[in-house]
Amino acid sequence: MSVMTDPVTTPEARRFPDMWVDPEADPRERWADPVGELQTHWFYLKSYRATIAMKCDGLDAEQMARRSVPPSTLSLLGLVRHLAKVEHTWFRRRLQGQPHLPPLYTADGGPDADFDGAVADPAVVAEAWATWRRETEAADAWLATQTDADMGRTVEREGELLPVRDVLEHLVEEYARHAGHADLLRECIDGRTGQ
Repeated sequence: MSVMTDPVTTPEARRFPDMWVDPEADPRERWADPVGELQTHWFYLKSYRATIAMKCDGLDAEQMARRSVPPSTLSLLGLVRHLAKVEHTWFRRRLQGQPHLPPLYTADGGPDADFDGAVADPAVVAEAWATWRRETEAADAWLATQTDADMGRTVEREGELLPVRDVLEHLVEEYARHAGHADLLRECIDGRTGQ
C-alpha cells in the first residue's frame, strides 16, 4: 500500500538516486519556516509523520509486518499502529480531555498489542493506515484551534500537570525516535536508506 503522493520514488527516476526523494519533491519542505512556538512544534511533528510515511512507501503487507530481530516485535506496521495509539492517547484522551475514549491497540491484546497485532495481512495494514490518518487529522484539527498562548496551559497525566508544550515536545521526540527505527527497518527490507 503506497502512502505517498509523490510518484517519483524509484532511484532511477530521481536526480539524486542516493536520496529518498529529490529535495524539490520532499513533502516535508512544504511546512518550512514556522513562526512561533506552536508552529515550530507542529512543523517538526508533521515532518516526522511524513518521514514515517516515506519509510513505508511502496511496501506490501509482508514487508510492513516484517520484524527486526528476534525476540523484538518491532516492525514498520507496528510503528504505524503504535504512533496512531500515541496520537490518540495524547491528543484526544489527554489534550482534548476525552479519557472516556477507549485506548487503541491495547484492550485484550495487552500493552504491546500495537506491535504484537502487526501481522502480514493487507486488511490489518489498511486499517492501521486509516487509523493513523484519522488520528493525525484529528490532532491537526485540534492544533489549528490553538495559539502560542495555549502552550503553557496544563493537562493532567496520572496526577501530574504537564504543559501542552511538553506534550508536543514528547510527541516530536516519540516520532523522531521511531523514525530512526524506521530507517533501520526499511534498510533491512530493501536497502533504502537515509534522508
